[in-house]
Amino acid sequence: MTRLTPVSWDTLVQKLRNMTFEGPYRGGKHYFMLKDDFRLTIPNPHAQDIGIPLLKEILKRAGISREEWLAGSKRK
Repeated sequence: MTRLTPVSWDTLVQKLRNMTFEGPYRGGKHYFMLKDDFRLTIPNPHAQDIGIPLLKEILKRAGISREEWLAGSKRK
């Protein structure tokens, strides 16, 4: 089993786009991405990578499994 690793903000956005999310859009204090009627809040861009605990929380809220994330695309 391959492990999750920290990712840059740009990588997070690109992989979510590959999984049919749109955005990112600026909304209040944080950016968000959309998929149909679902709104996923993502962290603001910053110099450091997004750590594994936060990445796991984002994937959980988005309904993306570890395997789907590591494969790079979600099939629906």
